[in-house]
Amino acid sequence: MTVTGPLPTDEMGVTDAHDHLYLRSPLLAGDEIDNPDAVTEEVRDGVRSGLATIVELTPIGLGRRPDVLRRVSEATGVHIIAATGYHRDAHYPAGHWVLGASDADLLSRMTTDLSLGMHPTDWSDPDAALDPARAGVIKAGASLGEISANERGRLSCAAAAAIEAGVAIVVHTEAATCGDDIADQLQRDGVPAEGIILAHMDRDPDPARHLDLLARGLFLVYDTIGRTKYHPDNVRLDLIEAVCAAGRRAQILLGLDLGRASYFHVDGGHGLRYLMDDFVPRLRERVGEEFTHQMLVENPASAFALRTAVAA
Repeated sequence: MTVTGPLPTDEMGVTDAHDHLYLRSPLLAGDEIDNPDAVTEEVRDGVRSGLATIVELTPIGLGRRPDVLRRVSEATGVHIIAATGYHRDAHYPAGHWVLGASDADLLSRMTTDLSLGMHPTDWSDPDAALDPARAGVIKAGASLGEISANERGRLSCAAAAAIEAGVAIVVHTEAATCGDDIADQLQRDGVPAEGIILAHMDRDPDPARHLDLLARGLFLVYDTIGRTKYHPDNVRLDLIEAVCAAGRRAQILLGLDLGRASYFHVDGGHGLRYLMDDFVPRLRERVGEEFTHQMLVENPASAFALRTAVAA
């Protein structure tokens, strides 16, 4: 499900499986992404590099703009899969309604986003008119080294919404921690392994740990590509090569997670072009064209496919 309607998975093409085109958070003071003109130009730049689909993972309460995402998609030709759901606690200021909402309220707002249309911005006014763009994926989050009680509650709500709508859940792992704990809870709540995507796992580039997680049947998205403050890209390439050699290439997704305005190329960062222009040529040298194509095209088509019939 994209912001302009259902899309056959064989038309998704090259997919950036984790990114942000709008994002506001107390953790990003002064580096928020909220300039429509800059977003449109950045996406055009990404499309010129070869991107066909962007999975935009800004959840409820963090400045998402479904109306602008639709316009950007129509103006640039890129397919955009937008998110509902809720991030980890630290992204919401004290007193934010998300932190005190009932499970029933959290769930109903996600199911509305997925089935009827997305609420503008953050659902703080639940009576505001819905945008016709529907969400096509759920975002959740866990804290560093632990899952708080509130985060566990939101994970269970996300599981219920995902099962009803037949969509995947992408879960933020802080510095690649809590992966097994997240998967354990979601699977206990009935989410199939193939509907679970763990984000930022390349923050901990230990192939053995990744292979243990992949043996569960879930997806990992390597989405800190280009961020040398964590690891140089050759470390990520080593990781991908090891995972492919172990036969788990069908469960790997790639993305950039440009969660700050300063990461955009138009603002001096490496930008959306980086994946295809810089990283992918090096990836092809390591693992070949067939495996690279699988991670960019075939795996996202499987990961983000709808698992239930789409209502008109």
